Amino acid sequence: MPTLPDSLKRHRVRAEDAFSVVRGQVRYSPANSIWFVGMASAAVVGGALTFSWSALLLFLITTATVLLLGHSLGSHRKLIHDSYQCPKWLEYLLVYCGVQVGLAGPLGLLRQHELRDYAQRLPDCHDFLRHGSSFWRDAWWQLHCELHLDEPPQLVIEPRIANDRFYRFLESTWRLQQLPLAVIFFVWGGWAFVFWGVCARVTAGVLGHWLIGYFAHNHGPMHYQVNGAAVQGRNIRFTSLLTMGESWHNNHHAYPGSARLGLFAGEWDPGWWMLMVLRKLGWVWDIRLPADLPVRAELVAIDTTAGSELQAEIVSRRPTVAAVLRLCRADRTGDRLLMEGPASALSAAAFGRVLGPGIQFRQDAAAPRLTLAIDAQRVRGLPALCVAMSTRNPMLRLIALCAAPLAVGLENTRASFDLA
Repeated sequence: MPTLPDSLKRHRVRAEDAFSVVRGQVRYSPANSIWFVGMASAAVVGGALTFSWSALLLFLITTATVLLLGHSLGSHRKLIHDSYQCPKWLEYLLVYCGVQVGLAGPLGLLRQHELRDYAQRLPDCHDFLRHGSSFWRDAWWQLHCELHLDEPPQLVIEPRIANDRFYRFLESTWRLQQLPLAVIFFVWGGWAFVFWGVCARVTAGVLGHWLIGYFAHNHGPMHYQVNGAAVQGRNIRFTSLLTMGESWHNNHHAYPGSARLGLFAGEWDPGWWMLMVLRKLGWVWDIRLPADLPVRAELVAIDTTAGSELQAEIVSRRPTVAAVLRLCRADRTGDRLLMEGPASALSAAAFGRVLGPGIQFRQDAAAPRLTLAIDAQRVRGLPALCVAMSTRNPMLRLIALCAAPLAVGLENTRASFDLA
């Protein structure tokens, strides 16, 4: 087994043998094939016979809605990568919209994504997992078949997802979830709305997902290279609006935990734009960006623009004395803030008692720094401890205010050495 990068040691997929993602057979899947062929046939034949401009408009609106809210924000950026936080009702709504794309249930889609992501970061993997075969063969494989590995690696899904009753219900009924909309559309606009609002939408979602996956792993420019990886992600600029930002796939391979996929000037990312709207409404917080993620030794910027722009972003996210003082002065009565990171000298429970009742502490030995999530931003290291102290009582708040300038200076000095 080759030495794994640190990023894979925290992955949901775990394998004792690196070749477990290489050895396997691609087999025809009647369920997948019938689903796609049935939807595509109904879309082509039924859609042609019942065409109307209102039906076409319904197709465009519903497809854009489920791709933006469902696949991009719900299934990918939230369920799979947990790159932002939101109320549970909103998470359920977004993931339900993701099921409406017609690819799989929430747990099935997570399994597919995590296996493919893990395999692509290893030195070699099966052509099915890397979109490494010819265009037409890959189309047959991805739309009509399944990969059966000889020794599939273990996949560990956290209980909050694996044991969630709503997600398990959606997983067992994901194809049937098209029926409620079909009934509504039939009552509203007859068979034309069903063929265009359901069949054509699902066909476009499934076919488009494969097309983007194929090209995003084979053709297109790159800002970054992941050393030692079997396949590199590619950016597809002209489809950024159609995919709601998901086609910035090289950026995503570089920073998979980032909620923002279009990282640089001119990289349109509708998913990110929608997240900003939801944050303004107070429905989204604790949004993760590249500067919030652990450093990856295997990641290399291969163009100077990407390297300099990302460095500028990291510098711009350093804490300032004014910002930390403002956070320390704020009245946090009744707030419940989250701090996470390493605390090897103390247990999580003991560290939580030190921080006080206003701070929930989540221990993560693999995290590089203590991080406090507050006001839709993250404060790290000593400044984070100052802000946490300020929540306990007036005396500690005064001490935190006095210590803040020194804490910020030390943190920014440490960050300068990290960037050097």
